[in-house]
Amino acid sequence: MTFVAPAGYQPVYCPSIPYLGPIHGGLRDGTSIYIQGSVAEDVTRFVVNLLCGPSDSSDIALHFNPRFDGRDKVVFNSRVNGSWGSEEKTHSMPFSRGNAFEMVITISSQGYQFKVNGKEFFLLPHRISVERVRAIQITGDVSVQTVNVIGGGFPGSHLPVKPQQTSSLSVPYHTMIPGGMLPKRTVVIRGAVPYGATRMGINFVVSRTKDIAFHMNPRMKEGVVVRNSRSGGQWGPEERELSTNPFQEGQYFDVRNFLFSPSSWFLSSDRLFCLSGVDSLRKPGVQGVCERAALV
Repeated sequence: MTFVAPAGYQPVYCPSIPYLGPIHGGLRDGTSIYIQGSVAEDVTRFVVNLLCGPSDSSDIALHFNPRFDGRDKVVFNSRVNGSWGSEEKTHSMPFSRGNAFEMVITISSQGYQFKVNGKEFFLLPHRISVERVRAIQITGDVSVQTVNVIGGGFPGSHLPVKPQQTSSLSVPYHTMIPGGMLPKRTVVIRGAVPYGATRMGINFVVSRTKDIAFHMNPRMKEGVVVRNSRSGGQWGPEERELSTNPFQEGQYFDVRNFLFSPSSWFLSSDRLFCLSGVDSLRKPGVQGVCERAALV
């Protein structure tokens, strides 16, 4: 598993909008930018810019601009020496007024690949070398809970969760979550499923009672991901229904656990899944996450 942020980079939580912050170390092939936020009820537009310098007058390698103007659209562009390029646009609008969203921008040799709420959205070819990008800017009618930069490349890639944690952790592993599992807080785990593995488990534990607020149990041989909770020593009813199992032998995975009352949702391998009705996860005592080794 990998828990180290890219050199010099730390996740940003609940920034004031407008926001402009550096991306230390820049971007590269395989890097992803993860933005979790909410669109205002009275939104007209919001903007995400990838800047080639430290100020809003810098060249813009990527201009991402959802517009709610009666004929909703998302506009893409770039700016060099103060001059805008030609717009690209789509009238497919993945955002909605007053609703939360997750957006992942992945950099590849083909361009910027956008995914919104786990669904492929748009691929924008590069216009300016991605190596020039030095900052991210967010403006407009949007609130943001999290901005993370996830480093590219397997193995040895970097994922910002807790900067003080080490990159190689033995399992079973247990750690405290400072302040507990609060609404809209995100816990990200990256790892790999070894060949021959049969199952693994990730538990969010109430430290005082040892109840398990959220139990996620991928079972590779059965092809299912079991979700459950345990209170007072008693397990609740299992949830198993998924269209696919994103955990496969020999494959890397990303698990993003984040809490929206009254349910715990987790995003795994760019698919959005839900464990419904886990009210215990909202308790302030949920402070531990334990990942068990896959059993061979």
